[in-house]
Order: sequence, then C-alpha cells, then structure tokens
Amino acid sequence: MDDPALEPDTYTDVLHDLAAVNRVTMAHWPTLAFLDRAVGSRKSFRLLDVGFGDGDMLRMIARWAQRRGIAAELVGVDLNEKSVMAARDVTPQDMPIVYRAGDYNDLAEGLTGNGFDCIISSLVAHHMTHDQLVRFLQFMQREAKAGWMVNDLHRHGFAYVGWPVLAWLMRWHPIVKHDGHLSIARSYRPDEWTPLLASAGISDARVYRAFPFRLCVEAIR
Repeated sequence: MDDPALEPDTYTDVLHDLAAVNRVTMAHWPTLAFLDRAVGSRKSFRLLDVGFGDGDMLRMIARWAQRRGIAAELVGVDLNEKSVMAARDVTPQDMPIVYRAGDYNDLAEGLTGNGFDCIISSLVAHHMTHDQLVRFLQFMQREAKAGWMVNDLHRHGFAYVGWPVLAWLMRWHPIVKHDGHLSIARSYRPDEWTPLLASAGISDARVYRAFPFRLCVEAIR
C-alpha cells in the first residue's frame, strides 16, 4: 500500500479496511487505557498521532475525551498525503482533529508549540528501520510531557497463520491481506524491545502484551 502509484480510491479503500481490522481486533483499547493513565485528571491535553492512517484512532480518542469532559487538541501526521483526504472524508467536522501530511521530524517544530502532552503511534514501528525507530523513540521521550505509547503488532506464530483466514472471512482488500501478513512477520517480540530502548537511552518505559496479539511500549511521566 506504500506504492506511490496506487490509485487514491484504492488507497482509501485499503485504509478503511485497515480501520475495520483495528475495530475487529480491538486495537484501540490499549491506547485508550494508556490515555487513562497518562492524562489522568487533566482538564485538557494535546496529542500527536504519528502515522494516523484513516484517522480511526484519533476519532476514537476524540470520543473518549468528549465522554470525560476533557478538552482535546489532536494532531495527526502521516507520510502519505493521500491519508489526509481519506481521514477527513470520514471525520466529523466538529472533532478537534487536524491532519497533516509529511514526516513528523520535518513538522515537529511547527506542530509542537508549547509541546505535546502525549505522542502515540499505531502499526508504525514495524515499518521503521532500526535507526529510524531509535530516533522516533528519542523524539517521543523528549517531546511528550505526559507520556508516549507505541501500539504495534506482536510477532507470533498463531497470528501469522491465522491472519490470512481472518482476512478471507472478513473479505478485506487483497492488499490488506498481503500487507498484514508481512507486517506480522516484520513486527517485534517483547525481548527485542530491550536493546531498542537501550539504544535510545530510555530506561523508564515498559513493554507489555495486549489482547489479541498487540505489543505495546509506553512511558508515563
């Protein structure tokens, strides 16, 4: 799906199917639980989501904040400019979400202002090289005042074998089926995060599994 030649309509269909995958696999709940811990009793917070896809995580967070009476300022950054239109098309205009296209590093200075309270990513870490991921961890550690979280896949044999069956049963797009299989193979196991965090100079993060087949890393101030 990262092929720049992919037609915008096809790309949008793939993103919306990925959002459906997130709903079926309950991918939002670890991030919302993290926000319960990181935001706590704050009356407002500012959050950056790196690699927002079709914006499903940000929309879920906007609803989470509204239910709690918390003022949220939500910013999403994605490398693919086609993600911006796909996300805007399914995001209510009254939601406090801004979508931007580009690299988080290039946009960081203009986006941070007084700084983000929380920085999150979902299904992004396994797409990064070792050095890119270390720099990303350092960025989050430096910029997130309340805490940061990586919500990614857990490389597991059962997930790898079962994914094609689930994708076939749900009639998801062939690209989703193919890329999902690759993503599981490229994702991390818990003990692989220890040297990554050490390379980033981070000692206060915790690594934990979340049902089903999610591997999360977080640090809370």
